[in-house]
Amino acid sequence: MTRKIVDVDVLVTSPSRNFVTLKITTDDGIVGWGDATLNGRELSVASYLRDHLAPALLGRDADRIEDTWQYFYKGAYWRRGPVTMAAIGAIDLALWDIKGKALGVPVYQLLGGAARDKILTYTHATGWDLPELLDSIDQRREQGFRAVRAQSGVPGLDKVYGVTKGAASYEPAGRGAGPVEEDWDTSAYLRHAPKILSAVREHVGPELKLLHDVHHRLNPTEAARLARSLEDVDLFWLEDATPAENQRLLRTLRQQTTIPLAIGEVFNTVWDAELLITERLIDYIRTAVVHAGGISHVRKILLSPRSTRSRAHPTARPTSPPSTVRFAAPRPCHQQLRHPGVHGVRPLGLGGVPIELPLRGRLPAPR
Repeated sequence: MTRKIVDVDVLVTSPSRNFVTLKITTDDGIVGWGDATLNGRELSVASYLRDHLAPALLGRDADRIEDTWQYFYKGAYWRRGPVTMAAIGAIDLALWDIKGKALGVPVYQLLGGAARDKILTYTHATGWDLPELLDSIDQRREQGFRAVRAQSGVPGLDKVYGVTKGAASYEPAGRGAGPVEEDWDTSAYLRHAPKILSAVREHVGPELKLLHDVHHRLNPTEAARLARSLEDVDLFWLEDATPAENQRLLRTLRQQTTIPLAIGEVFNTVWDAELLITERLIDYIRTAVVHAGGISHVRKILLSPRSTRSRAHPTARPTSPPSTVRFAAPRPCHQQLRHPGVHGVRPLGLGGVPIELPLRGRLPAPR
């Protein structure tokens, strides 16, 4: 029996920022959901879905997931890019949702079954100075987290990406649609970060997994200098140390440090990460199922024979976390999942139940 798509809705809600959700309905009444939220460009994806992709979905066979993915990816002359891949990813997630509901099984069962019972999660801790950062970390530990990304303000700067005085602020998407202008002092950061992170390690002891994000702000030489100064801190990973656009820059850094390196949040296709994987220039490929073409495409990255470990990047959106957990559960090489409630929004988990804090740092895999 062919299961036809009869209705496609693009829903935009704004509890605190724009969330874009795709709803696909089939002729036998099954509804599939997909997240289409692209930070800072949400309405661009909504428009692309409504004007270009949704009309072409009507009448298609909902069970032909890979065929539909290829149809939309190869059917347009202008391919790739974050807007296109987020839109295609939303369709892919919704079709996988329909497939699982039609067969009466969780999507992870269709991907090979669970390879774990629990998935390690991490959260963010920020502070303008060391006491504020340590207080933030202690709160996260009390909540049950065993892995924390630590970010601190830099003395002499009024604003730092991810940390502002007096209020939490995160990512450009949270500050409005326009580009953000802010002061930056590389020398001050390179002096300050090792001191702060060393103090954090001394405060928390050896068991807590510490992560740090550079936000692509350093050149290879500067990144190597930072990494050497952090060797004794025992970071779980150093994130986005150099610009993601030039993967070859990672060669210099990889040769200079034993700290695990992570990058890939801004990548949209398997080809963006090809060099990093084949030359093993990083330890963790950071993927967002929503931004990289959905489950069908992201799994190709992890099925590479030379693939590195993965880290999924769900954000605080209504439908992104369930899709990410379903994807992570059957992946033996999947290392870590960012807890999706880090920005004060409680997204829905499997079955529409709000996601709770982790138990001993882990979220349960779907049943």
